[in-house]
Amino acid sequence: MIFSENRFPLFRIVTGTHIGCETTHCGACTVDLDGMSVKSCTVFAVQAQGSDITTIEGVANADGSLSALQEGFRMMHGLQCGFCTPGMILRAQRLLKENPSPTEAEIRMGISGNICRCTGYQNIVRAIQYAAAKINGVEFQEAAE
Repeated sequence: MIFSENRFPLFRIVTGTHIGCETTHCGACTVDLDGMSVKSCTVFAVQAQGSDITTIEGVANADGSLSALQEGFRMMHGLQCGFCTPGMILRAQRLLKENPSPTEAEIRMGISGNICRCTGYQNIVRAIQYAAAKINGVEFQEAAE
């Protein structure tokens, strides 16, 4: 780790962002770069220099508690093996910033660049709906099956 003259870390090593396919097809490496979802596997470090980058390590609330999305994934069982989860949460976070009340179809389109090989996406969609409801201060209403 590199420190400033005051011994504050200038950067820290992050391990939550996964390398999946290295071709931008899977979305496991999704991060937020200057207000856009990007697949970091094809971004050179020099391209990101001076940018505002958010990885899964920066998603929790300031007090360390789970964000609405993290809570949604936990409560709605939106993950199984967890490999795609960091990228999925970062993409969903950007989606909810751009559209705070997405429909199910908009959620499915919004995460279509992220592949989950374990789930049928239903619980991931429910997790995002849960987070949207929580962020908007309304009660989460699950659709009747």
